[in-house]
Amino acid sequence: MAAHELPLRYTWKISRNASVVKTNLVVRVGGSGATGWGEAAPNVRYGETPEKLTTEFEALLRVGLGEITRLHELEELLAAFGPSHALRFALESAFVHREAALVGQSVSGWLGVPAPGSQVPTAFTLPIMEPGEVAGFVAAQQMSRFSLLKIKVNQEGGYDLLRALTQVLPGRELIIDGNEAWTDADALLGFLEKARALPGLRVRLLEQPMPASCPTDYRYLRSRSPWPVFADESVTDKADFRDIAQQFHGVNMKLMKAGGYLNGIRILQQTRAHGLQTMLGCMVETSLGIWSALQISHLADVCDLDGLLILRDEPFGLVREQHGLLTALPVCWNHLRPVVS
Repeated sequence: MAAHELPLRYTWKISRNASVVKTNLVVRVGGSGATGWGEAAPNVRYGETPEKLTTEFEALLRVGLGEITRLHELEELLAAFGPSHALRFALESAFVHREAALVGQSVSGWLGVPAPGSQVPTAFTLPIMEPGEVAGFVAAQQMSRFSLLKIKVNQEGGYDLLRALTQVLPGRELIIDGNEAWTDADALLGFLEKARALPGLRVRLLEQPMPASCPTDYRYLRSRSPWPVFADESVTDKADFRDIAQQFHGVNMKLMKAGGYLNGIRILQQTRAHGLQTMLGCMVETSLGIWSALQISHLADVCDLDGLLILRDEPFGLVREQHGLLTALPVCWNHLRPVVS
């Protein structure tokens, strides 16, 4: 496993933190002439750090990780020792990629899901910033090429940020992402009603505006929100979907939170089985992580997979973006090498 320091193209600010660099971990597994790679993007929301994941990885090595050769053996080890979600995904995806290569199958075919489309639309995110900076940021990042945008908001400046974006790109479909910034449903509804009156505002969905610890508030909000409300932080690697269906209209599944392809697919299937809309999201990830997410993108109604576009120097080159559409490129895992470390 190797750590990769990833400088960002701009300050990545959401309601709870801001950063200009991320450190992700990359895992490689080999044997029998085939190799697989996987990525871990630690999430501080769940207490994950590169140091913690490294410590967990070293502990897994001490209890036999290095001797494991097949996925079912890995799953038993991970179930017994319970490492962080992101590390679980990195390890499982590396093994899945290797096992698919061993039998000559595509990853999606090995997983038993439909192959991804040749071009998958993704949202692109505007982080929290001063409203006066929006026009310059939109121009610099060429955001007009994306048919769907996401905007990060907080209580203090969310309305002004929305107004600034709709003035620059009126009528563009938006995801409004609060990252748990509101703690009161009525205060949130006041913000939504005020925002609803903005000229040129067109909203696809509202993502996790209140903490996951507020299920009663979400039940109250669900029938009153002018737009569909999607869970993000409220669904990690497990959830009571009957309860989730009473709080939300949809679920944003991220493989780094789900802890693996297999559980991520299960979450998307359970989401749909309970009448909810499906969304596939990401952390700030290299194209290795985004390539992995694209393998199951056919299961999602909405894709928000712009994590690689935030990086200043993306190291793997496994995904191409053009006109807001993502293409997963062919990969030979045995010859994969990062461009930078």
